[in-house]
Amino acid sequence: MYLMNKIARFSRQIARPLVAARNLAVEAPLEGGNEVLIERLEGAQKGITVLGLNRPAAKNSFSRGMVDTFGEILEEIKKDNGSRVVVLRSLTPGIFCAGADLKERKGMSTEETSEFVSNLRNLFISIEQLPMPVIAALDGAALGGGLEMALACDIRTAASNTKMGLVETRLAIIPGAGGTQRLPRILSPSLAKELIFTARVLDGSVAKELGLVNHVVSQNEKNDAAYQQALKLAEEILPNGPVGVRMAKLAIDKGMQVDLSTGYSIEEVCYAQVIPTKDRLEGLAAFAEKRKPVYKGE
Repeated sequence: MYLMNKIARFSRQIARPLVAARNLAVEAPLEGGNEVLIERLEGAQKGITVLGLNRPAAKNSFSRGMVDTFGEILEEIKKDNGSRVVVLRSLTPGIFCAGADLKERKGMSTEETSEFVSNLRNLFISIEQLPMPVIAALDGAALGGGLEMALACDIRTAASNTKMGLVETRLAIIPGAGGTQRLPRILSPSLAKELIFTARVLDGSVAKELGLVNHVVSQNEKNDAAYQQALKLAEEILPNGPVGVRMAKLAIDKGMQVDLSTGYSIEEVCYAQVIPTKDRLEGLAAFAEKRKPVYKGE
């Protein structure tokens, strides 16, 4: 009962009428520099918010400052109902994210290392718990924490030549930002164990065969093929009712953590939040009138 009440409260928060988007300007980055840039697309792509990793000198690896900055941005995105889909990409050619900044970590004490890993894990949980769909576009290597971050997203696209893997055991450590938990849930426990124990690096094509990524595409001259594929997916999501999409994500995510019977109850709670919405009535009216619905998130 406690779980159902908690989910009901959470679902009501997500189902609140969507309001005007908050101003998240690239020109005014949060403290910590321009290591994560925000771009809000316009026109037919209005509603897509792109988060670009931009720490090229360190291969987009996570420093303490970058983790703090990224976390603040995610707090803003979570409140931004104008963002219907988030796309996470790299602005550095050839690399998505190399994981933690090992040069910085080398100077950390044991306590500082534990705190950093905990903060990185919480950052990826924040990505996972964003109310709107999040798509990771892998146009470059995603290794260690970089792949762990991608696993926290709802959908992954990759270029066929992209290298990815949870390689932490090569450094005598383990994936500590959620990788040991997400990978077996996405693939299978035995396959996840094989990939983590061996620290195997896969290309995009093999990753697609295993089910690690949703889509694989040949890389283009601009080195943004996975990003372009992610935008196509986002454009497919945009016309659909935003409250319905958010409730579907919540029902799936929470339902996967419990037994099937409890999952049905979670679905019922989430469905109850869309019944009184104006969007539901608009969908029915548009169907009857044979026109495209115009959803407002209300």
